[in-house]
Amino acid sequence: MSARKAAAVATGVLGELLITAGVVLGLFVVWQLWWTDVVAERAQVQIIEDLGWAAPVPAPSEVPDDGIADPQTGEPPVVDTPGPSETFATMIVPRFGDGWERAVSEGVTRSGTLDQLGIGWYPHSALPGELGNFAVAGHRVTFGKPFNQIAELVEGDLVVVRTEEVWYVYRVTEHLVVLPHQVEVVAPVPGEIGAEPTERFITLTSCHPMFSLRERYVVHGVMEYWAWTADGIPAELAGGA
Repeated sequence: MSARKAAAVATGVLGELLITAGVVLGLFVVWQLWWTDVVAERAQVQIIEDLGWAAPVPAPSEVPDDGIADPQTGEPPVVDTPGPSETFATMIVPRFGDGWERAVSEGVTRSGTLDQLGIGWYPHSALPGELGNFAVAGHRVTFGKPFNQIAELVEGDLVVVRTEEVWYVYRVTEHLVVLPHQVEVVAPVPGEIGAEPTERFITLTSCHPMFSLRERYVVHGVMEYWAWTADGIPAELAGGA
């Protein structure tokens, strides 16, 4: 075989390999950005259904007059510490769309919680209703992307956490962008390592910017009140203030 013919064959083989690599890369991107969302979102919806107690929140027009839970001012009940990857609560964020609700499970590892179960709870942070900082994490892209719209949250927005017996109603107070090593954002008093908490905070964290692990997008909030789920739903979810 002449050198020219050999070069032509080699070039053809290389071209085919590059085309194949391009197809594989394209399929990977489709899997990563689309199919993981489809599969994970279905799974996360099923997780809530399997809880048994997390009935869909009715539309405001469907809430009966006696369907509003009275705000409670006493010490809120707190769930038992969940086991590894155990789902123990759900989160409702009206800003994210009508009917948006996602499960909250123990842990913030990708394989154990975030990729499959949705929102993960930082195990060393407070539980819902406890003094301190109830801190959670979620993907902003891929695997159901529960916190895809986290940057749309503004001061005063509602974040409601539901357990089997209790609603915990929080309001957003601020948002910020930090570097991954700035763990003070999930401290018992956000931003103040070592401080003793006197309030009940919530912190949502996700990657920033989109498709990057360079920084973290953080949203803080404070609990306004709690209510019994047996008494109805919070007024805010029924179209109240």
